[in-house]
Amino acid sequence: MLGQTHNLFADDTPPVTAGYVTVALERSIDAAGGGFSYAVPLALAGLAVGQRVTVPLGRGNKPTSGWVVETTDKPDPAVKRFKHVLAVADDGPPLPDALVTLARWIAAYYCCPLGMVFGTMMPAAVKRSTGRKMKRRVRAVMQNDGDTEAETETKGKLKGLQAAVYEAACAAVKKEPKAGWMDPSDLADQAGAKTNASVMQLVKKGLLEEKKVAVVESDLDLRAQRAAGEVDAPPTLMQSQAAAVNAVGQALGKGFSVHLLHGITGSGKTEVYLRAIAKLFEDEKRGNATCLESEGSPPFLPGVIVLVPEIALTPQTVGRFIARFGQAGGGVAVLHSGLTAAQRNAQWGRLRRGEARIAVGARSAVFAPLPKVGLIIVDEEHEGSYKQDQLPRYHARDVAIRRAQLEGCPVVLGSATPSLESYSHAKAGRFALHSLPDRVPGAQLPQVEIVDLQRERQERKGIHLLSRRLESLMQSNAAAGGQTVLLLNRRGYANYIACPDHRCGWMMRCHHCDVTMVYHREKKLPSGGVVRCHHCQAEQMLERVCPESGHSTTVFGLGTQRVEEEISRKFPQLKMARMDADTMRNADDYRRVLEGFTSGETDLLLGTQMIAKGLDVENVRLVGVVSADTALNLPDFRASERTFQLIAQVAGRAGRGKYRGRVVVQTFSPEDPAIVQAAAHDFESFAAGELESREGVGLPPSGRMARIVLRDLDLPKLQKRSQKLAHALREAVTRLNVTVRVRGPVACSIARIADHHRHQVELMADSAAPIQQVLTDLRNAGKLISDTHTAVDVDPVSLL
Repeated sequence: MLGQTHNLFADDTPPVTAGYVTVALERSIDAAGGGFSYAVPLALAGLAVGQRVTVPLGRGNKPTSGWVVETTDKPDPAVKRFKHVLAVADDGPPLPDALVTLARWIAAYYCCPLGMVFGTMMPAAVKRSTGRKMKRRVRAVMQNDGDTEAETETKGKLKGLQAAVYEAACAAVKKEPKAGWMDPSDLADQAGAKTNASVMQLVKKGLLEEKKVAVVESDLDLRAQRAAGEVDAPPTLMQSQAAAVNAVGQALGKGFSVHLLHGITGSGKTEVYLRAIAKLFEDEKRGNATCLESEGSPPFLPGVIVLVPEIALTPQTVGRFIARFGQAGGGVAVLHSGLTAAQRNAQWGRLRRGEARIAVGARSAVFAPLPKVGLIIVDEEHEGSYKQDQLPRYHARDVAIRRAQLEGCPVVLGSATPSLESYSHAKAGRFALHSLPDRVPGAQLPQVEIVDLQRERQERKGIHLLSRRLESLMQSNAAAGGQTVLLLNRRGYANYIACPDHRCGWMMRCHHCDVTMVYHREKKLPSGGVVRCHHCQAEQMLERVCPESGHSTTVFGLGTQRVEEEISRKFPQLKMARMDADTMRNADDYRRVLEGFTSGETDLLLGTQMIAKGLDVENVRLVGVVSADTALNLPDFRASERTFQLIAQVAGRAGRGKYRGRVVVQTFSPEDPAIVQAAAHDFESFAAGELESREGVGLPPSGRMARIVLRDLDLPKLQKRSQKLAHALREAVTRLNVTVRVRGPVACSIARIADHHRHQVELMADSAAPIQQVLTDLRNAGKLISDTHTAVDVDPVSLL
């Protein structure tokens, strides 16, 4: 039952304890409201909520990690015998109270075991102490509680380097009376000594004390990113920017509030973020900031969390934060998947100790262990990458809003194309709306043209992926020294391998999924390439002959590889780079390509949707959308919204300098509202029409949704499970007397992935509360468990 504690296979050891704790195990065991009850041995007295511990589990008493979520002096009367906590698994301070409360909310709202939520909050590198080494630290032994005369007398008895070392050590203690510990090499350097010999001599004399401390060593150097973001001086704010900064600034220190910053591409949203952070720090200097102080530690001042969709793609944005707020990054910690394990451990530790006050990172940075948070910023809040696709299936934007509520601070959501959820909240007055309708001085919105590919095919012989208009503009842009960005949100060479005889109808499909295979050309292979499934990653050899008709097969459709081939043939003089999941294997690949394009070494950048994010290059004068239809006809009610966002975002890469810029959108649906309104930079009209159409059928944001996907290798077994779950959901709706619509079960749009058949059941209601009641009821009854066979997705962003 939710809220109860449990004891697993208690032994016969009589309890000699310093109290009792409830521990949420870092396993997929759903004791959702609480955890498992353990006794605390006297040696571990003082365990606190938020500490990570090791406890015995099961008949074999296997040591298992978990998190203390409750402490008490009284044992649970339902438990006859208790197992004991084995050890403290992490010697750092407990997680802040706000994160513990946040974890409970995530576990309940997103239907996930509480221990797994805690496990997500702390990176694996921190749990494993990657990069951690024991290092020597020294500190001056101050005479007579720091008496100046005693210090002078002691110094007078020393000569040469020893006197200089002692003076430097005393200065460090005076600067930080509760700390002052220094690396012996750093202390020697400050005193002008070439070795540590003078330091160790003073240790022997008892004038310096020493200890061993755990230090995480990493080679992360943020100076390069700092240089990428350096500017001569902060720009003068436009009136709309100043108004937004003033509004957010007035909300600082006044409790929880949500601000939607709707600014067109190039309108200076990042500068608004920077000024809001500066305002927070200025208030602190004036004594208006709230401080936290723990015994033996300096006060913790309010910090800031900045979320970006994918940090590897936004080096310029990250660099601006580092350049503005840190000495070589001293005030900024960076958290993202491109870091090594040791680097991630070191950055997380800086935030936990209060050494860095600004956490910049992707989705998981919302869990940054700042002791106190004064402001949260979510850049490009509409991005689907903020939603995690595995347990816990949280949405970082919504979690950021909940954390801001718990911390009692403002949260700023920024986007040129806000999600309809956030926009509807702002229009209803639940969020404060701040608009930036103009680009910064010197930049203009690009001119956008729509090319009808159906007409193009009728008027032009042969197969061409680039229209005549786009080719003409690419030629003239190159001649003028401009750079070009081409977007095609489909990788590979061709996405169909088929029999040319239309009467046959054979197409090459994945043996393990209900999808067509994608041809990837690889010249180094004897076959010239492979076919690959983009869902299960299975590879097969290209079938040259149709197995049913005997005709030679043909490949058709388009992908970034095929566009790359056509560009190389038609524009051999252009230096081109391709950015997609096939070419970007690690953070160095992103850095290399982005640096080459930013510096002007690359003339043309071709890529998937990743190039639509955060790219700010003044010399980009032309943007081409090779096919605006790739997402438009997907069986998902958000298809039009995603199409609008992608076109508007990539179009915004053009015209960020003194040249206005041009955009060509190629499509077979030239009259579709999403494409027409994106070309006109008309978000308001698009949002109004889309919101109206969804309201008529109760789709988000006018209603709320949860999606349960069941998967199994055995189709009859899956059908039986799906029907049983749907029946249980409908029974719960009737028993609880709530208004929730249960739809399904039906096969998913992609009915089989990696040999697993997939069915889904959808819950829809006017608000989130009744859906939560139904889900909680089934969890309590043990009829709904999130595991590898059942995925509960609350507020889904994709229905594929």
